[in-house]
Amino acid sequence: MRGFMTPYDPFREMERLERHFFNDPFFGGSSNCMPSFGTDITDEGDSYKLTADLPGFEKDDIKIDIEDNTLTLLAERHSEFEKEDKKGKYIRKERSYGSYMRSFDLTGIKADEIEAKYDNGVLTLNLPKQDEIKPTSRRLEIK
Repeated sequence: MRGFMTPYDPFREMERLERHFFNDPFFGGSSNCMPSFGTDITDEGDSYKLTADLPGFEKDDIKIDIEDNTLTLLAERHSEFEKEDKKGKYIRKERSYGSYMRSFDLTGIKADEIEAKYDNGVLTLNLPKQDEIKPTSRRLEIK
């Protein structure tokens, strides 16, 4: 082909590197693993409220684990294709499946009092704050 040139895209290599890096299983990714989902955290005074969008999940597909000082939310969605349709009836398949995961630091949180609720595709966690330890100071008398 005479005169055919690919336009230079300075970001092409960075995008390729990013796709490769975040899909590498060593770094927590794979073709079936979406590492995160949207969350909001609000300060409610004596607690924090964490709200996570997890539409299309069943309550049993969501796991909440606390280890050391880290809260981990894991949600797994299985493909209907995996479970039901192995005969190739799909004309188009766009719904995603796989594992979604987020981890949060629990510093300053009463981990044993965390409560969780799942309703209409929204997971809500109430994270009670630890009581503030107010520093006390005093001057020592030298004898």
